[in-house]
Amino acid sequence: MTLVAQKRLAVAGALAVVAVFVGANAHLIATAFASHPACATITADRAPARDAC
Repeated sequence: MTLVAQKRLAVAGALAVVAVFVGANAHLIATAFASHPACATITADRAPARDAC
């Protein structure tokens, strides 16, 4: 394997790792905003941290 090929492979691998990292963080942020309930039911044994009702 030539030096140029090794450099290209290393750059491509680094870009792939960065893309996976950014994609995973974007997915976590999107899931956090989509799953945030506006109102929680209140029961005697489990009270919500914030009452939005």
